[in-house]
Amino acid sequence: MRFRRGGSERKRFYQNVSISQGEGGFEINLDHRKLKTPQAKLFTVPSEALAIAVATEWDSQKDTIKFYTMHLTTLCNTALDNPTQRNKTQLIRAAVKFLETDTVCYRVEEPAALAELQKNEWDPVVSWAEKRYNVTIGSSTSILGPNIPASTKETFVSHLASYNMWALQGIEFVITQLKSLILSMSLIDRHITVEKAVLLSRLEEEYQIRRWGNVEWAHDYDLCELRARTAAGTLFVHLCSESSTVKHKLLQD
Repeated sequence: MRFRRGGSERKRFYQNVSISQGEGGFEINLDHRKLKTPQAKLFTVPSEALAIAVATEWDSQKDTIKFYTMHLTTLCNTALDNPTQRNKTQLIRAAVKFLETDTVCYRVEEPAALAELQKNEWDPVVSWAEKRYNVTIGSSTSILGPNIPASTKETFVSHLASYNMWALQGIEFVITQLKSLILSMSLIDRHITVEKAVLLSRLEEEYQIRRWGNVEWAHDYDLCELRARTAAGTLFVHLCSESSTVKHKLLQD
């Protein structure tokens, strides 16, 4: 069965979901049909744990398959089809470019309450990242943002190069959700939780909501959606990274 990018929903057409090991990795079976990517490639993932997670997404669909809720499946499709045709260097450069507009580096001067909130909530994460990666990041109230040193960017380039292509697709996905390389790496390195990362990425919005109120259902929906996407991306990175570590160990042995 081919995963279609077009429609966001379709009627469930399968009873059972299972995984099997093939030559290229682990495959997903919908009844007796093999799952395929939008480009009609065999849907094959590098680790059994990731295959189980994807199979769970398909198995948890009810009468209607809601493709927009299947973030792990979508990430696997992106890794397999590489629709933008980018190589590893391009993926890494795109991720590091987010440093120039990183959410936690842009600060306000007014209102004072928000400026203090940003300082109290964001400074500890920036400090942790500076120590963890031995870099200088800083922050700025200028519309141009902080002046990130070239050495800091190169350090992050080197660090990201230690991940495989699959994990890098996941890292970029998380960065896109949080609009922050720093929050994303803090999350992937297990320094902060998904809930904390999402809250920190929406700090100004949450401040405004606390001050002025909000359309509650819309806010709750957006928050749940962002948490779901961020959690899926983080899980994807961990499952893809672990499989490459296991392979590396086997090769060394």
